Amino acid sequence: MPLLFDHDQRRALNDELHARPFAPLSAPAQILSLSFKPKSADLAAPERDRAALADLLSRFKASPPDRIGNHYVVELEGFRLRWERHTEFSTYTVTVSGAPERPFDTRAIDRLPASWLSEAPERLGGVISSTLVNVVPVDEVEHAEQVVRTDYAEHFVQESLAVAFLTDGEAAAMSDFRIDSNGHTRFAVLALPAIGPRRLGRITQRLIELDTYRTLAMLGLPLARELGPKLTKIDDELLDLSQLMARGADDDTTLRAAPVRASNADADRQTLARLTELSAELERLTAESAYRFSATRAYQKIVEERIAVLRESRMIQRQTFGEFMVRRFKPAMRTVESTQARLEALSSRAARKANLLSTRVGVFQAEQNQQLLHSMNRRAELQLRLQQTVEGLSVVAISYYAVSLAGYLLTPLAGLLGGEVKYWQAAAALPIIGGVYWMVQKIRKNAERG
Repeated sequence: MPLLFDHDQRRALNDELHARPFAPLSAPAQILSLSFKPKSADLAAPERDRAALADLLSRFKASPPDRIGNHYVVELEGFRLRWERHTEFSTYTVTVSGAPERPFDTRAIDRLPASWLSEAPERLGGVISSTLVNVVPVDEVEHAEQVVRTDYAEHFVQESLAVAFLTDGEAAAMSDFRIDSNGHTRFAVLALPAIGPRRLGRITQRLIELDTYRTLAMLGLPLARELGPKLTKIDDELLDLSQLMARGADDDTTLRAAPVRASNADADRQTLARLTELSAELERLTAESAYRFSATRAYQKIVEERIAVLRESRMIQRQTFGEFMVRRFKPAMRTVESTQARLEALSSRAARKANLLSTRVGVFQAEQNQQLLHSMNRRAELQLRLQQTVEGLSVVAISYYAVSLAGYLLTPLAGLLGGEVKYWQAAAALPIIGGVYWMVQKIRKNAERG
């Protein structure tokens, strides 16, 4: 075969499809998944996360690989550690095989050194999600129903409890999605004999992801609640400005006096300045909330997909996980969606009003410019007339002095040729006046060209 030259991203993109594989799981077992999230975006967080993983492995005398990507699984002393690095959080999952002494005991978290956990907030951020899963084998459907009613009933709040058969009845699961006294969200997975280790591992992983992404999606709710009063205030101010603009338009159509028009234009300019400030504020709020709201939509989609692939069916007349999310989770997501839609609508309204008012101010300025040009034309006409008057007076004055000087020059000629001097002056007056007029006009034309 000829040598193929791969794109530099080809293998990385292909490997992404196989990243984070589902680990096989056998009942009984206990799984603890801790998700850490820094308070804010931190470019150094991935490196600190990998350093924390290397430190954890060193405490068990295990050497990390030379290159750690975004996923790593290792068998340690009595448990399996699974590490995953996501876009804005990281997850450490501990899997301990065997039946616990009592439901939801602390044997999974006890595998992690207390000193390492105490340093985690500084290195990794706070715990955004802690999911504790007990995987219990059951013999048949009736046994599973008995376990739900008796063995695990006291460990969940019944009012919030969601129970369902999963993947065509191969397993069952239950949870109340509450945080217990140890800081964990509890799940119980009941494995029927027909389920295999890989299917059981996929179900458990999807339940953990359901809880993790549900919590991350809810991060948009506090921001939506914070924006609510601000948007209400901006909405009210936009309404006031709209009414002010409408009154200004009525004044423009009914009152055409110049002082009124000038005062309306000043008010429009002030209104336009305030609209510009509101538009800038809305743009700032949009920029600050865009990432969180888009992430919320993405996490919501993942939650919905995880519920769909579980293929739930009802168990002992209790609500399913999907029904629980419709009742509790979906309203929060709708609040986020409505806040984002409201923010976009207010931005659009403010922009439209600013454009409308800018047009009106522009029209008024055009009218002012037209009036100014008309006034300048009138001044130019007056100036031209005054200039023509001055030119006429200049011709008369210069001609008068020229004729007087000509009289002195013509006196000797009158003595030689005869006749009175005044007649000779009269004869020279018209040529002198014409010459003066021609000279003045020539000077004016030269000045206009220059």
